[in-house]
Amino acid sequence: MHSGFATLVGRPNVGKSTLLNRILGQKVSIVSDKAQTTRTQVRGVLTRPDVQVVFVDTPGIHKPRTLLGERLNETAADAATGVDVVVFTVDATAPVGTGDRFVAGLIPKDSICVVNKVDRASPEEVLAQLRRAGELGFAAYHPVSALTGDGVDQLVASIVERMPEGPQLYPDDMVTDVPEAFWVAELVREQLLHVTKDEVPHSVACRVTEWEWSDTGGPRIRCEILVERDSQKGIVIGKGGSVLKAVGTAVRHQLPPGAYLELFVKVDRDWQRRPQALTRLGY
Repeated sequence: MHSGFATLVGRPNVGKSTLLNRILGQKVSIVSDKAQTTRTQVRGVLTRPDVQVVFVDTPGIHKPRTLLGERLNETAADAATGVDVVVFTVDATAPVGTGDRFVAGLIPKDSICVVNKVDRASPEEVLAQLRRAGELGFAAYHPVSALTGDGVDQLVASIVERMPEGPQLYPDDMVTDVPEAFWVAELVREQLLHVTKDEVPHSVACRVTEWEWSDTGGPRIRCEILVERDSQKGIVIGKGGSVLKAVGTAVRHQLPPGAYLELFVKVDRDWQRRPQALTRLGY
């Protein structure tokens, strides 16, 4: 048996979470086109008869403007240490810039470099991006599309080859170790990222405050949505509660039958900049 850890790192919005979901064949990490979508280390487990790979999705490393941003960077950098493989991801449609080079300088040179989103670029653009990424001097390069799956099997094969001998770390049927309550809160935040205006997503945090099993067999879940200002509370609720209703409906479709979800919005001023608030939220 071979087993080990593979961490996905890169700038925000390069497609790390989409890539993880594609590798595992199911959704274990929320996705959106907003920066800071991933805020914690999310583990996904790929199990085969003779190998188990524990993938770690991480926040995008960026220039922080708040204490939350600083902690997200620390979380990502920490996840890239002491693992068997680091998978450095860049966007095929964006220049390999200062931010990419900064991240590249934090990780070992035996890392694998992934050029993602090749479905959005021409073959010539992909080749040019591979040449630019090649200047970073990593051990292997893989052009992939996390969206369509092109090149992902070859990438996984390259990662699997690097796993050392070791015991199976998780049961066969476990695909993620994310707690259920955390996952529901993330699903709520994902939907809010899709429907709220640009100034709101960074200021939104979600947490499940109650989880009780009802007589119907499903859980009764209370989820708090935290924002930083009164004006943001109005945006999240929407006219006549329209935004909350749309978010709740979308999340319920992803929950087990019988689950009952209640959403509440609360103002927690400047939570991104307050150490105690961040710690309470698990950041």
